[in-house]
Amino acid sequence: MRSGHRLGRLLGPRLGRRFGWLWGAYGTSALGSWLAFGAFPLIAIRVLHAGPAEVAALSSVGAAVGAAVAVPLGPWVEFRRKRPVLIAMDLARFAALLTIPTAFAFGVLTFLQLLLVSVVVAAGDITFRAASGAYLKTLLPAEDLLVANARFESTAWTTTIIGPPLGGAAIGLLGPVATVLADAVSYLLSALGIRATGGHEPAPERREAARLRAGDLLDGWRYILADATLRPLLVNTALFNGLVMAAEPLLALLMLGRLGFAPWQYGLAFAAPSIAGLIGSRLARPLVTRFGQRQVLVTVGVLRTLWPVGLAFVRPGTAGLLLVIGVELGLIFCCAVFNPVYATYRLERTPTDRVARTLSAWTVTTKASTALLTATWGALAALLGPRTAIALAGLLLLATPLFLPRRAATRHSEPTPEPSRA
Repeated sequence: MRSGHRLGRLLGPRLGRRFGWLWGAYGTSALGSWLAFGAFPLIAIRVLHAGPAEVAALSSVGAAVGAAVAVPLGPWVEFRRKRPVLIAMDLARFAALLTIPTAFAFGVLTFLQLLLVSVVVAAGDITFRAASGAYLKTLLPAEDLLVANARFESTAWTTTIIGPPLGGAAIGLLGPVATVLADAVSYLLSALGIRATGGHEPAPERREAARLRAGDLLDGWRYILADATLRPLLVNTALFNGLVMAAEPLLALLMLGRLGFAPWQYGLAFAAPSIAGLIGSRLARPLVTRFGQRQVLVTVGVLRTLWPVGLAFVRPGTAGLLLVIGVELGLIFCCAVFNPVYATYRLERTPTDRVARTLSAWTVTTKASTALLTATWGALAALLGPRTAIALAGLLLLATPLFLPRRAATRHSEPTPEPSRA
């Protein structure tokens, strides 16, 4: 009995069968995405003989257009039941990805098709995130949201560890198209898992004007900008994520090119530290319980900015590899603590009838800023060199804590339901 009690404390409270299915669906699709990590550029290069400009367009243009397509979907999702939307987004991504191995089998695969599929997948990702946050808030009581987000974070880092090596082996044996097929199947399994959650989801109340209006497209941004804590937090998230991601391709260029690291060493430098993500995500809830949500958010939000500047000092050989591993270990640990706390904080600050629009606006902003900063830092690297550009990104990251919430915020109170509906 005592050992069972200890195990229960380690795993946290049981969140019910419906959350279990949702969690399993998330893990399945996340594993599929990591199995197919890098598959599109490989297909473009090896199968379609695309050049550097086309490969760059595949990642940047696809994400940017996908974000633009997702803008009207946020308000559309808000006034619909979220579980059918989640299933529809999974099936849409399944169908889109399935066209790639099908076209390849018949010898008609084109670069335009790859680009269109990347747009559909990007728009589906944003819409799914918006709907899943709203669905999670209706599925669980507020006190369980941090536990749920920590489990999602832990699962994300687990799939990060095991997905790319398995995907690399599959690509070596079967080619990159096989991993795209696996990714497509993962979305189908995710849709089946979400369908299995069952239960009754009440229909959101509609306004008198059921038709989507032009002004509705900006509702998510209006709410964020009007909130004294969400507004700076969005700026912090957009800048931090964008600067970290902008430095990643430059570090790959530096390590695999000028410094002469082997591809397996580069992969090891990012896969091995992901174990810190598992540890950090498990510590998020105990830390909040002991020190409070805002204190953890601000402290870890500052600590995570101290690491990336160290990547500018990487050198050839074992010492350089250990430096990268050490920097990534600290960065990933801090992010794994920060992410579930910040996701919970954002949900608590957002009323249920605005979650989908708010999360959609949030994701569109962060994806667009990441694409812009990545392109900007590519140009800086061409002018100043990759090492200088990495150092500049690291120095600017040190200023991002200025946009963390400065004061404690009370949890948003939901309107009291009418007695007949309660």
